Amino acid sequence: MIIADVCVNVAANSVRQNFTYRVPERLKYLSAGWRVVIPFGAKTLDGFVMEVQEVSDATTFDFELKDIAEAIDKEPWFTPEMMNAARWLSEFYLCPLSMAMGLFMPGRRGKRISARFERVLTLAKDFDEQTFKKSPARLQLLRLLKERGELRLSGQKVSAATVKALVEAGYVKVEQRRLTRDSYAEIKPVPRRFELTAEQVTAIETVEQSLTARRFQGFLLHGVTGSGKTQVYIELTKITRRLGRRVIILVPEIALTGQIVASFKAHFDGVAVIHSRLSVAERSETFQRIRGGEVGIVIGARSALFTPIENVGLIVVDEEQDNSYKQDTTAPRYRACVVAEEFAKFHGAAIVFGSATPSVENFYRATRGELILLTMPRRVLNNPLPVVECVDMRGELKSGNREVLSRALVELLKKTLADGQQAIILLNRRGWSTVVMCRACGAIARCADCGMPMTYHADGKLRCHRCEVEAEPPTVCPECGSRHIKFLGTGTEKLERALKTFLPSARVLRMDRDSTGGKFGHKKILDAFAAHEADILFGTQMVAKGHDITGVTAVGVLNADSALSFANFRAAENCFALITQAAGRAGRADLPGKVIVQAYNVGAAAIRFGCEQSYEKFFASELPQRKEAYFPPFCRLVKLIFMHKDEAKAKDFAKTIRDAFRAEVSKEIFGPIPAAIANLRGVYRFVLLIKTVDLPSVRNFLLAHGLHMREDIIVDIDPTTTD
Repeated sequence: MIIADVCVNVAANSVRQNFTYRVPERLKYLSAGWRVVIPFGAKTLDGFVMEVQEVSDATTFDFELKDIAEAIDKEPWFTPEMMNAARWLSEFYLCPLSMAMGLFMPGRRGKRISARFERVLTLAKDFDEQTFKKSPARLQLLRLLKERGELRLSGQKVSAATVKALVEAGYVKVEQRRLTRDSYAEIKPVPRRFELTAEQVTAIETVEQSLTARRFQGFLLHGVTGSGKTQVYIELTKITRRLGRRVIILVPEIALTGQIVASFKAHFDGVAVIHSRLSVAERSETFQRIRGGEVGIVIGARSALFTPIENVGLIVVDEEQDNSYKQDTTAPRYRACVVAEEFAKFHGAAIVFGSATPSVENFYRATRGELILLTMPRRVLNNPLPVVECVDMRGELKSGNREVLSRALVELLKKTLADGQQAIILLNRRGWSTVVMCRACGAIARCADCGMPMTYHADGKLRCHRCEVEAEPPTVCPECGSRHIKFLGTGTEKLERALKTFLPSARVLRMDRDSTGGKFGHKKILDAFAAHEADILFGTQMVAKGHDITGVTAVGVLNADSALSFANFRAAENCFALITQAAGRAGRADLPGKVIVQAYNVGAAAIRFGCEQSYEKFFASELPQRKEAYFPPFCRLVKLIFMHKDEAKAKDFAKTIRDAFRAEVSKEIFGPIPAAIANLRGVYRFVLLIKTVDLPSVRNFLLAHGLHMREDIIVDIDPTTTD
C-alpha cells in the first residue's frame, strides 16, 4: 500500500499538520511535489504531496484512511528547491505550510491552474503537386508547410476537413503544444551601452569571484543615481549565464519592470517577467516556460522569487531599501530581501543588494563585513549630480505665497519648458493618516508624554500610537500663536490645478495609483513621457524610482519632510531616500540638472543631507540615534497585533502576553498601543513590539504559547512600521 503525506491547501492558522491519504493504484506515479484533489471532511480541497512511502497492507491507522481523488497537473508542480524554501518560510515566519506553498502558485490559493494548448501542423512527408491538382486547398496548405516548416492553427483560415484529409493520408502531423504567452514580447530592446567605469569594472570583478566559485556571498552595491548599476547587473548576468546558471532580478515596483526588461532584452534571450498584474493564465504559462528551461533570467517584483527556477547563480535586489519589498497584508508577512538572501544560500549563489540610498541595516552590515561593499560614487561619463536647492515653505507663507508650488519651483519649471526640456514633480503624499502642522513655524502636534508626532484620525482625534494619549487638534499653534494650522495632505488633483494655473500651456501627465491601472499602466505613461508627449510628469512616490529619461533636467519635491511626521523609526531614512532618489531623475544625460526640494523642517538631518546627496553624512547622523533607541540594525523587530471586537479583551490579552514575555524571555517588549488602524471593521487592534537580538528565543516563546495558531493575532517579523 502506498500512502502520501499531504499538506491541505487551506488558509487557516489552526491547520498546521499534514494529513495521510492512500494513493490509489491508478495514481501510483505520484511523488513529492504533486498537486492533488483530496476529500477533507465534508469538502473536496486541493493539497500538496509532501512525501510518499510504501507500507504494509496490514498497517493500521487510528483514523479512516481516505484515497487521494485525483492529480491536478501533468507533472509535479513543486521542485525540491521550492518545497525546501516553503518549509523554511513556514518555520521562519510561523505561518502554516500551506500559506508558504501558496506563494509558489501563480493563482489564488485553491484555484486549479491549467495551461492552454494549441495545435501545430508539420509536414510528415514530401508530396507531388500533381497529386493535389484537384484539391487546391490541400495543396496550398502543403506548400505553406514546406515553406514555413510548421503552422499554428490558431488564427489561420484552414478548414478542419482539409487538415483531417491530409493527416489521414499521412502528409501532415498534428502536435499539441503548450501555449506560452509573453506579455513583454513587444517591448523593444534598448541597446544603451557606455564604456564601463573603473568602479563598475571593480564591482563586476569582485562579484565574479563568487560566481565562478559557485558559493554564496552577499554584496552591497552602493552607487549614486546614474552611476550605471543596471549595467553592472547586466554584466554579472552575462557571467552567470556563461557559467550555465540562472538569474533573478528583483525590482520594488511594477513601474520599473518595463525599463529594466528593455535593457536586459538588448543583451539576452529567455527573459521572463513576473508580477501581480499579470493574469493567472499569463503567470502560469510563464512558470511553464521557466520550468521547461526556456527562461534563464526572471525579472519582477517580490513574487518573482517564487517561480520554479532552478540552478540560480545570481540574485539582484535593486533599490533594496524600498518598503515595497515587504509583504504585510497576508501571511507569510515576509521581507523579500531576507527571503532572497536565504534563497541565495540554498542555491550557493551570489546576491547583490543595489541602491543609491541603502537601508541603514544593510549599510551597517557592510561596515561590519557581513556584506562586501562595492561603491560607485560617480555617474557614467562623469556627468555631474544635479544642483539641489532647498526652499523653506515657512518663508513662502510669510511672503504671501499659499500655493503648493514655491516661487523658485515655478520659475524653474517655466525655464525648463522654455528650453524645450522636461520636469518631474514628486508629491510626497502620505497614506491614510494626516499630520497637523503649523505653516507659520513648522511645529507639529506632538504627544505631551513621549514627544512623538501625533496622528490625525478619521474620528477627528489626535492620537499617540506609543502612549495611547488622545487630544483635540489645535486651532492655534502652541509654539507661535499662529492660526495657520494645516492638515497636511495635498492631493494630486490640487497640484494639477496649480500647474495649469502657473503653466497653462504645459502638457502634464499624472502618475499615481489612480492613473496606472492595468498591466502596462505605468509603462504607457512613462513611454509617453519619454517620447516627449508631455512636458511635466507628476505624481506620488512611483515617479521618483529608477526611471532614466534623458530629457528630464528639472525635478521638484513637494512636502519633502512629511515622511518625518510618521511615528516610525525609519521616517528619516525614508525621507532621505525619497529626496535623493527623486533628485537622481534630473540631468542623467548631457544637460545639467536642477532640483527644488520644498520643506517646512529644512533643518532636519534627512532634509539637509538629502539635498547634499550625501549618504555617508546621513548614515553617520542616523546610526547613533538608532543605537540609543535600540532599533535596527542593533536588533530585530517582531510586531504582534491582537484583535477582538471587545476593545478591553484585545488590550487585556496583549497585556497578559507582554507580562509573560517579560517573565520568560526579555524586558524588551513594548505596548500595548492602538495599531495604526485601531479599529478595522468593528475589530479593535492593539500592538506589542518586541526588540531582540535572539530571534529564535522569541519564536520559541510564540510557539510555546500557541500564538502562531490563533486567528486573532498577527505575527509580523521584521515589520516596516512599529504601529
